[in-house]
Amino acid sequence: MQPRIPRQSVSEPGGHRADHDVRLGEELAAVVSGARRRAVRDGDRQIDTAHLLHSLLEHDPEVRAVFEGGPQLARLLAYLVQRSIGYGLRWQGSVEDSGAVPVVTEADGLSPLAAGAMEYAHERAAGRGADRANGVDLLAAVVTDPEARAVEVLTRAGIDTEALLTGLEGRVPDSH
Repeated sequence: MQPRIPRQSVSEPGGHRADHDVRLGEELAAVVSGARRRAVRDGDRQIDTAHLLHSLLEHDPEVRAVFEGGPQLARLLAYLVQRSIGYGLRWQGSVEDSGAVPVVTEADGLSPLAAGAMEYAHERAAGRGADRANGVDLLAAVVTDPEARAVEVLTRAGIDTEALLTGLEGRVPDSH
């Protein structure tokens, strides 16, 4: 009998996995691992920014707090859950890349925009003197490019991404 969930290999081609990046703390490593599982389940070749957003909301209470709970968070989660059965189907088999950020080839398994978001999250953390990025850093990173799938999901959920990004720019995340 074949397993219903495809097995994931221990290592990606090239020997690099984004969830084993030494610059990630345990929390973000769990976020990336969760995004990887979601991408495999959805039949996507790469982790995109919407996978990262979904996993952030699942794993990081500080990120959930940014959306102040209630109807806004419920709408956002509903759109993310529906991606594999609804509008997200058009994303299958395509690479998330707006062309606005340079392609990062080291991060196998991540779309170019997701890889760029990981780099930006690390830069944001370094800018505040932290050794590792956390969930708020990554949330700010996934909404910087208006062509990101995370931005599309947020917009469909009725969230003003420009206002969100402005609010996140001044926010100093907790150092868990």
